[in-house]
Amino acid sequence: MITLTKTIDKALVKAFLKNISDQTFTVVFWDKESYKFGEGESKFEIVIHNFPHKKELFANPSTALAEAYMAGDIELVGNLQDIVESIMRHKNSFLNESKLLTMLGKCRPVGKRTSERDIAHHYDIGNDFYALWLDPTMSYSCAYFKTGSDSLYEAQMNKIHHILKKLNLKEGQTLLDIGCGWGYLAIEAAKKYKVKVLGITLSKEQLKKVEERIKHEGLQNLVTVKLMDYRDLEKSGLKFDRVVSVGMAEHVGKANLPLYFKNVNAILRETGLFLLHNITDVLETEVDGFISKYIFPGGYIPSLREELYIAAELGFHTMDIESLRLHYMKTLMHWAERFEGNMDKIRTMFDNKFIRMWRLYLNACAAAFHYAKVDVHQILLVKGNNNQLPLTRQYMYDMPSNRFTPKP
Repeated sequence: MITLTKTIDKALVKAFLKNISDQTFTVVFWDKESYKFGEGESKFEIVIHNFPHKKELFANPSTALAEAYMAGDIELVGNLQDIVESIMRHKNSFLNESKLLTMLGKCRPVGKRTSERDIAHHYDIGNDFYALWLDPTMSYSCAYFKTGSDSLYEAQMNKIHHILKKLNLKEGQTLLDIGCGWGYLAIEAAKKYKVKVLGITLSKEQLKKVEERIKHEGLQNLVTVKLMDYRDLEKSGLKFDRVVSVGMAEHVGKANLPLYFKNVNAILRETGLFLLHNITDVLETEVDGFISKYIFPGGYIPSLREELYIAAELGFHTMDIESLRLHYMKTLMHWAERFEGNMDKIRTMFDNKFIRMWRLYLNACAAAFHYAKVDVHQILLVKGNNNQLPLTRQYMYDMPSNRFTPKP
């Protein structure tokens, strides 16, 4: 016998899911009853064992549904990336209800201790985990696919050399890598261009791996890495000819963006180049609830216009802007495939909730770069006027003929 409560629950589910996707799909309820939304063949199924409470659902549907998926209360049967994309494409779905950041109270500065905790939450999960599904360089940012047949490793090497080309490096110069990750860009810069590199990070796990790589390559005289907050750069007294920051500005927070650029400006020599590579949004909006709570606490995706505005206020000249949106979609698809391909090993490290959380994160992000408003941009800035740069952009695309193969 169907109880009144379950009848009401089903009505809530149907009302919520009515405008969730632009594709035909089927819902299978907890009592095995099924209901089809749309006409024709179903493209996917939503199997519901337990549905979020109405209060949680309408307070933050993204978080509520993600938590239900992580707990196994909801199963999504079909290609996960395609399912999320179908939700993004429907103009009335909850994923298209981005809230503009209009109140200063939502944009409070992030302190150093909070930044350290937030970085550790994501990046100190363990080097062994990341090594399973990243490429051999352990580059955890958008790759650069020159051809449709590029492997993930080739595309990440393309990205590294593309960035180094844009920086127009010369032997003997100094380079600062803010948020250096596992250090491969810094090592490649030293090996190919004979520049002196300092990499800074807040991740102890990353620091350990970079130090191992520096020693392995015998580059102690050219590459140094340290645990350092970007807010300490201005008072450090250091000066650099070039600065690069890949996938780090997203961790700064909206309120701290001007401070971030101020510190870069303080340590960059006149006529120096700054290459900023990060995820951007079209408008200044709140971060998705699931991502901010479980994946990147403290994160904020800047808009391209606010970064350019802040840079201009400090006297930076914008030399070049390149969108890599579809490159990031392909990168995330590679990561998701490698993640699933190493599932036996990952299951020995983490529980099912963690695995489902990361599966959702990787596939949802791939969907977002394919169909949502997010992008990823490489912005090349110069401090003051630099009249020594090539007149055309061709130098940025003359890829080096010798590729470095990582040592085992």
